[in-house]
Amino acid sequence: MGVELNGGCYCGALRYRITAAPLRKGQCHCRPCQHFSGGGPNYFMVIPADGFAYTRGEPKTFRRSDLESPRTREFCGSCGTHLLSQRPGMAHPIVKAGTLDDPNAFGGPEFAMFCEEKAVFHLIPQGIPAFDKMPEASR
Repeated sequence: MGVELNGGCYCGALRYRITAAPLRKGQCHCRPCQHFSGGGPNYFMVIPADGFAYTRGEPKTFRRSDLESPRTREFCGSCGTHLLSQRPGMAHPIVKAGTLDDPNAFGGPEFAMFCEEKAVFHLIPQGIPAFDKMPEASR
């Protein structure tokens, strides 16, 4: 049986379908992710580009103009939910696990990154590798 996961924003204006297994699953503690998550780490899945599609609505995008290699953030223009990020030079969307209809389908991170920036109240699950920066396998 193939993968099928569905998700969307808080208000329902944006919906998506995932039809491919994640390439990687992680949690990020960098400051930008803390901003987007409201203070906690960001739980994410890297999905093959051909395994992700919006099924309702068009996302708004944001990219910082003051950074050399900014990420493109896709979010709902109505409720503000941040659904995914796109890294320059990487075709695969980075989908936010909290936007899944069933967030338990995420199953948990395989690694934690940017741990040098984590807040004192952030928790890293026992038994997963933790990296101060982005691990080589995720670049």
